[in-house]
Formats: sequence, structure tokens, C-alpha cells
Amino acid sequence: MKKSGLDVISFSAGEPDFDTPLPIKEAAKRAIDQGFTKYTPTSGIPELKEAICEKLKRENDLHYTKEEIIVSCGAKHVLFNALMTLCDSNDEVLLPKPYWVTYYEQIVLAGGKPVLLDCDPETLLVPLEEVEKNISENTKLLILNNPSNPSGVVWSQEALEKIAQLCKKHNIFVISDEIYERLVYDGEKVKSIASLEGMKERALVVNGVSKAFSMTGWRIGYAAGPQEVIQAMGRLQDHSTSCPTSISQKAALAALRCDASVVEEMVTAFDQRRKAMMQYLSEIPGVRFPVPRGAFYIFADFSAYIGRKFETTTIDSSLTLADLLLEKAHLACVPGIAFGMEGFLRLSYATSLENIERGMARMQEFFKKLN
Repeated sequence: MKKSGLDVISFSAGEPDFDTPLPIKEAAKRAIDQGFTKYTPTSGIPELKEAICEKLKRENDLHYTKEEIIVSCGAKHVLFNALMTLCDSNDEVLLPKPYWVTYYEQIVLAGGKPVLLDCDPETLLVPLEEVEKNISENTKLLILNNPSNPSGVVWSQEALEKIAQLCKKHNIFVISDEIYERLVYDGEKVKSIASLEGMKERALVVNGVSKAFSMTGWRIGYAAGPQEVIQAMGRLQDHSTSCPTSISQKAALAALRCDASVVEEMVTAFDQRRKAMMQYLSEIPGVRFPVPRGAFYIFADFSAYIGRKFETTTIDSSLTLADLLLEKAHLACVPGIAFGMEGFLRLSYATSLENIERGMARMQEFFKKLN
């Protein structure tokens, strides 16, 4: 549509729209100039692992050794390695809704069975009773995304402590995806479930540099967990990608050791955009959403408009609604069914304030035209 000259505004982006900070790019250039362009150890260079250990200790009160760290080609690659390592055929994996689309597919790829957990439609958090009632003798894993993609909600320490008790009681291993942990607002602080008593030995902490440092294309993610799990993931990685990109590892090292203001400036801009998008959404009758305290998404419930018509087309699903918004309003967003929730849309505010103002004005006009 853009190629044909149409002015399409996208709220579908899953990446920051900012450039990678200059000190990080300069570190990559130095690596090239110094000839750091060969294979590295499969699971990452020692100095990057040390920086990850320092980061986890400083920011998350988690103490790991280099032998308990793996660096991979993005956090998605970490998750793939983890599920292929930990999930056997027909193992059940508890997956809270709404879920990031890749979790479901990776569980299936590993031969496991996704067990979907229904959330409270108001908070988009899964009640403890819902977790407990879905535990069976085949339950092996629980995947947590904190803060959440697509909803931006943050799990409280109290909720995490209750989940941790269940996991210890039923011997369930947790994969905790914390890739958005530094993109938080309203004074929110993300607590890692691995830092709770008795959870470090039964949790894998997944993170990376893609979101916090606007480095999505550099493809560096990492995980911290029990040494035997990390070693098994390393053996799998050795026969798939060999090692993460050497130059990107040097860039990631610079990112983890750069001044905190690099991230803070981005968070300040995201916060301004978040507030603007929430204000526009709140002016559309019948639309509900929990206030996102993290990431850069709003997951809004448009189910009040299911069954309504735009011209001659009946809106029968979130996919139809997303298609109509693209076709009629030139506005791109992601249908909620992709995340396991019908009637919702995911809107990303990882775009300029000007785009948000123009795009949300179009959305408001679109809904005024419905029959």
C-alpha cells in the first residue's frame, strides 16, 4: 500500500523506532576494525557473559556464574533452545493468555502441548486459581512474559510469589521472558520470579538487548539458569547456529555497560506516546484496556464492535476489524486472535507522537462510521 503511494500509519511494530545508540555502534565498528570477525565460543564470549552476570546482580539481585549464562541469536533463539531442551513429546506447557505468538508455535515445534490459561478480561492477568486448575501430572513448564507482549501488564511481586509456591509444590520449571523489563512506567519495577526463594534452580531468565537498546537487528539475547540446562542449550546451539555474531556480541557488551540515560531517554518518549494513545482510545465508546505499565503496546478490547457493520462488511472477528482498519483507514495493527484473544487489537506506540495523533484520529473517525 505504501509502495502505491498510500499514507499508511503502522501501529503494528514490535521494535523501538529509535536508532541504536552511538556508543554501541562505535563498539561494533571497533570490533570490525580490530578483526573480531571469527567464530566465538558457542555460548558467547566470556566478557559478555561477565557483563550479563553483573547486570543480573546489579538490577535483579540474581547471582549467576558464567557457566550459568548462554548468549544466543536473539531472545527468540534463546526461547527456541530452551523449549527444545526442556520440553519432551506430550509435555504440557502452561501458557497465560494473551500470549506472544511465538511461544505457542515453539511449544508445538518441540512436541509439547500448549495449555492455555484464561486471563481476567479487565486486568489481562491470569488468576492463581486458573493456573492451579490446569496443572496435571504432565505439566512440565510455565512461560511467563513480564512485562507482557501484547498487553504491557506487569506481574506484581505478590502474584509472582503465589505462582512460585505452586511451581515449587508441583515441580514446574518456569521460563521467564523479561525482554521488556527496562521499558516500564509510572514508577513500576519488574521483579524476576527467579529472585524469589527456591526459584533460581527451577527458572530460566530470558532477556536481551533488542528492546531496551533498540538493537532488534543485531540479534543478541541471553539466558541465565541452572548449569545443566544452560549446557544442554549450548549443545543444541552448537549444532544449529554455532555461535552468536561476533560483532554483535561486542555491541551487546557496550550496551550492557553504557550509561543508563540511553534507556531513560527512550522510556521518557515512550511514556509520552503511551499517554497520548490511551487518551485517544478512551474517547472511543465501548473500548476497554488495562493501563500498560511496561513494553510499548496497548491491548484493547474492541469486542463491543463485533457484529457491527462498516458499509456492507460485518465485523465478525478481530482479523476482519484489523483488515477494515487497514483498507478503509490506512491504519495497521495486529488482531487479538494472534495472541489467543478474540475481539482485541494490539496497538504499538513505538512510533512518533505525530503518527499516533494522526493514526488515532483516523481510528476515531472509522468507528464513528459504523452501523
